[in-house]
Amino acid sequence: MGRILFIAFLLVPLGEIYVLIQVGGIIGALPTVVLVLFTAAVGAVLIRAQGLATVARMRQSLDHGELPALELMEGACLLVAGVLLLTPGFVTDTLGFVLLVPALRRALILAVIATAGGRGVRRGPVAQPGARPGADAGTTAGRGRVIEGEFRRED
Repeated sequence: MGRILFIAFLLVPLGEIYVLIQVGGIIGALPTVVLVLFTAAVGAVLIRAQGLATVARMRQSLDHGELPALELMEGACLLVAGVLLLTPGFVTDTLGFVLLVPALRRALILAVIATAGGRGVRRGPVAQPGARPGADAGTTAGRGRVIEGEFRRED
């Protein structure tokens, strides 16, 4: 793993420099810098919008008593996409924008889950805090079901 990271930290900047020089030679230095800044700004706006949507889906999953595993993984992908988009260069911007496409992001997540054998990822009811193992998600620590109602005190 250390070798892969070393090679990545060596080749990615070299690739970025090469592409920046090639693009700068075609469209000029100033337009290249403006284009890099523009992609970072557009990426930041898109990351914010998709991040808020992912948080909303996460809350909805929790409200339904489900683990938001896929939403958490999407959030991690959006974090990586944000880092890639804020890194100056066209290669990292391209990878960041690829992670912003919801269908591609979901396919990548499902491929990672399939590779990992689905270990640790499941959808279904979430046990309430303090619940016994195997207890129904609607019960709390042996006290039975929660019954909502109103009361008034009479003196």
